[in-house]
Amino acid sequence: MNKLRGLVASTALAVGFLASGSAHASLTSFQTYVGNYGVSTAGWGSTSQAGTILASVPFGATVVAAYLYTSSYSGFSAGGTLNGNVLSYSALPVNAASCCALQAGRADVTSIVKAVIDGGAGGIYGFGITETSSNQDGEALAVVYQLASLATTTIGILDGFAAVAGDTTSINFATPLDPTAPGFTATLALGIGFSYDGSACTSSGQTSTIAVNGTTISNSAGCNESSVDGTPSNGNLITVGGFINGVNASSLPSVVADHEMYNLVPEINMGDTTITVDTANASRDDNIFLAVFQVTGEAGINEPPPGPTGVPEPASLALLGLGLVGLTRMRRKVQAA
Repeated sequence: MNKLRGLVASTALAVGFLASGSAHASLTSFQTYVGNYGVSTAGWGSTSQAGTILASVPFGATVVAAYLYTSSYSGFSAGGTLNGNVLSYSALPVNAASCCALQAGRADVTSIVKAVIDGGAGGIYGFGITETSSNQDGEALAVVYQLASLATTTIGILDGFAAVAGDTTSINFATPLDPTAPGFTATLALGIGFSYDGSACTSSGQTSTIAVNGTTISNSAGCNESSVDGTPSNGNLITVGGFINGVNASSLPSVVADHEMYNLVPEINMGDTTITVDTANASRDDNIFLAVFQVTGEAGINEPPPGPTGVPEPASLALLGLGLVGLTRMRRKVQAA
């Protein structure tokens, strides 16, 4: 049975060095890294429930952390293996307002990934992956690595689900930003489960928006680009922004050109000390379970308190919170034959 739905993604995000929750946040802080770090993100999905998920890590880098996410629908029943190692996923909070009991899980796979990458040749690495449930739509792999030659960078990993109500959050810097500086980067990558936007990502009736510093940079987040199957179907409806398709080539991309990895630099002016990202999500049937933020420099981030009498949660490493804004879309899901 096909399902027609509208999405307005609205998410309040908190980033801290250690995992922390928030009374009003759906995507919440999981890990934060500040230093000579880089991050690789990639996704995979298939109704075959077996394949290869990739990571891109340069020569000489050492793995600091690696996390594998799985996205499921119709209840959380998830398992599988990575390079032959049996996985135990910790369930993230369920999106109780969603159409289809959408929920993601997370497994710490640092030891598995580190054993392959540390001391390796560098470049793209493949990891064999399996699933145990046909309700798993696919996986996302996030690998944080350290390399002395990298610029000081802030990386925030947030996970959970996309809530109906949203917030605005500012990423604050003690030193004014210079977006023209060599090597300066600011990107945002999303992982979305149960995600579909027409055959071959060509549907024009479904829209998503992401706004940065008041400017809309995308109306087209979504589709199941991380699927390796030829036909979109329940069981392969996943998209993860990352190195495979890279950062979107331009603002306001078409559906097929929106790869769920966004360049924030064009919306940053010389001397800015704040990047504001706003979100909203009322669709209730796409699961935005992962957001990875990466920016050159050390960020201090403010998140609004959960209520009139609430106070922000403590944070560490100068990182107090992260928010993203705005995904609005009408989507049609498909059911596997």
